[in-house]
Amino acid sequence: MLYILLFIVLAGCFLLGMTMMRIGLFNLSGSAMENWLQKMTRTPFMGFLAGIGMTVILQSSSAVTVIAVGLVSARILSFPQTIGIILGTNIGTTITLEFFTFDLSKIIIPVLVVGTVLQFFKNIKVKSSSFILLGIGTIFASMHGFEWLSGPLANIEYIDNIIYVMKDHSVISFLIGTLLTAIIQSSTVMTGIAMSFLSVGTFPLETGIAIMVGANIGTCATALFASIGAGREARQTAFAHIWLNLGGAILFFPFISVLANLSRLLAVDPNTQLAHASVIYNVVCSLMVLPFAKEFGNFIVKMHGKKK
Repeated sequence: MLYILLFIVLAGCFLLGMTMMRIGLFNLSGSAMENWLQKMTRTPFMGFLAGIGMTVILQSSSAVTVIAVGLVSARILSFPQTIGIILGTNIGTTITLEFFTFDLSKIIIPVLVVGTVLQFFKNIKVKSSSFILLGIGTIFASMHGFEWLSGPLANIEYIDNIIYVMKDHSVISFLIGTLLTAIIQSSTVMTGIAMSFLSVGTFPLETGIAIMVGANIGTCATALFASIGAGREARQTAFAHIWLNLGGAILFFPFISVLANLSRLLAVDPNTQLAHASVIYNVVCSLMVLPFAKEFGNFIVKMHGKKK
């Protein structure tokens, strides 16, 4: 029971670190980001680039999608303008996972100390920088905590049984990734946890990829909740996010082993392999839809009702 509680605490710390880093980055970028977003969404390709850029800045595809839903609800953007943004967010979020592959264990304590000291400054930019440093330190400390915890967790009988089932059944891994991501509201955190367990050999890369694919769908819950009561076009934006990730999952699921083997050719470390698999998966899914962004938008409108 103690190890389960520690897992929950570490997941909470990971999520807190992501939130702190996101707050710091958002404060430094300022409200000018929304104005920039309006200018960058004149074509699907420009919206695509904007989606990548904003997701890299905010470190969350869910946050960018929620912003897009809010702008559509406020009639600042139209639903077709958000298609490119949604396609870009899935690629932007992979940058964070690649960042997780660096070994920053030696600087965790210095980063946390500097971040804490900067908290005492009144300057908003300095304080925002402190949030970024504290977030980074908390994230990497959590990931090392998961690596240590994976051994004791695997010794718990029912956890070991779940891991055993996940190793042989990608569908179970996919569903667990979807469910847990819908609960914690972050695909990055869910995939980051999977990366930590992969690095110590708890389960194979194929299982990690199935979790990552499920996490991409689970993260859609955030935008869907945000669209409730926000108007028809706002709901269409949320549904477009769901259909994009669902379509990608259906397309890639039969080829998880192929994606795993390709990722193994690109890196040696299992956690880096999963990060690369995430990049390949999301880039292919988004680029396949981008040339047909208008048709994809029409499909969403047809499926979920036209604007009156």
